[in-house]
Amino acid sequence: MELLFLSLAPVILILLYVNYRDKYEKEPLGLLLKALAAGAIITIPVIIVELILDGYDVGPSKMTGAFYKGFIVAALSEEAFKFFAFYLLIWKNRNFNEFFDGIIYAVFISLGFAAVENILYVFQHGGHVGMLRAFTAVPAHAIFGMAMGYYFGLARFSREKKSQLLILALIIPLFLHGFYDFMIFSENEWLLLLFFPYIVFMWILGFKKMKKHSEISQFKKE
Repeated sequence: MELLFLSLAPVILILLYVNYRDKYEKEPLGLLLKALAAGAIITIPVIIVELILDGYDVGPSKMTGAFYKGFIVAALSEEAFKFFAFYLLIWKNRNFNEFFDGIIYAVFISLGFAAVENILYVFQHGGHVGMLRAFTAVPAHAIFGMAMGYYFGLARFSREKKSQLLILALIIPLFLHGFYDFMIFSENEWLLLLFFPYIVFMWILGFKKMKKHSEISQFKKE
């Protein structure tokens, strides 16, 4: 029970905070729970795809292997499934009617995935891993979701650059996620020195994107 609490507590706290930031029109609880469930469900195909991709030999270079695992095996497979979950469940939903909504729904999908992933890691490796992931992997998934939702929000209300913005809704979180994992898989001491500053940078980026879309939503309501 303690490990389950440790796995889910950071997920719940971030979800509550992001939902709190939605100041002007709260999203339906049922749709939020569906987004959360969708994120959890996609862990199944993601695991299958990652196992297949991880079986390919990309050569003896450690940095090449780290790049492949970080950007292709982990980031591409996970962010692509999150993207399609958002597109299928949220994109045409009438409740997606504010810029900030994109961030909320994308974070719920992303943290649905992170919740299952975190449970698997914590139950396998123990509480110390849960404590570390509470400040690294779980917030990172939330920030990947913020980036994805930010561009989904722009695309939703764009008339001229919708396709380009939808592409960015996948590419930007993929890059953020890929570099995050690349630093870990590389085991390079210089890159690892950048790891926690990179976490801080992503948090600042996430807060800025939330603030910007919150301000746009406020302007639209006034």
